[in-house]
Amino acid sequence: LYIASFLKLLVFAQLNETESLRAVSETLFSDDLQKATELESISFSQLGRRLNQVPTEVFQQVFLDLVAQIHEKSHYEQRRETTTPLKIIDSSTLPLNLKNHKWAEFRKTKSGIKLHLRLVYAEKGCSYPDKAVLTNAKEHDRGQLEVLVDDKECMYVFDRGYLDYERFDRMTDDGYFFVSRLRKNAVIRVIEPFKLPEDSLVFSDEMVLIGTPQNRAENAFRLIKVLDSKGNELHLITNRFDLSADEIAELY
Repeated sequence: LYIASFLKLLVFAQLNETESLRAVSETLFSDDLQKATELESISFSQLGRRLNQVPTEVFQQVFLDLVAQIHEKSHYEQRRETTTPLKIIDSSTLPLNLKNHKWAEFRKTKSGIKLHLRLVYAEKGCSYPDKAVLTNAKEHDRGQLEVLVDDKECMYVFDRGYLDYERFDRMTDDGYFFVSRLRKNAVIRVIEPFKLPEDSLVFSDEMVLIGTPQNRAENAFRLIKVLDSKGNELHLITNRFDLSADEIAELY
């Protein structure tokens, strides 16, 4: 089972949302798939053995090569000259068997790793991941902002798991723009309220200081309050003052 055929099988499985190696092996190969992979049939045990033999660096390189091709075909560098690219950061915890993965223990009964994914949002219906970081599941999300925020020409959007007042200060001082969600029990002090247009979906827009005397940000930020599609109140924090409150809310 050559690596080229194996990777084509995995791509086919991914595109068809095939859930297991057994399901891949049981798939009735089409003539085109047999021709592409040069395989008439394959057992799931063969696939499993081959998967264990392939270094993870191979998959990482395939991912990075695909991202480079997408950048080129979507004219990413040209578009960023006229518009600010939007990059969304989020994490997913992937559970593992504790018996087989003691190195990834994060609770008494389970192991796990965390996938931090950065998504380039090009336009409605068009987005793709351009960076991925794997950590132990018990590591806090906020430590990964240092790795995932690396381009001053972008606008970053992330959830409250990445909240870090000290890093918000550093990002602002270094010229990085972001919008995130603030916890409702966060300590804030209003410096100045901003006037909203009558047709705005936002019901509060203020310049604020955030944090307690022991843990606070030095810079002033913008706090926007808006209802989401389910009627829940969202508190959004950003260091951009040049966009309208509705534009900030729409970004999140």
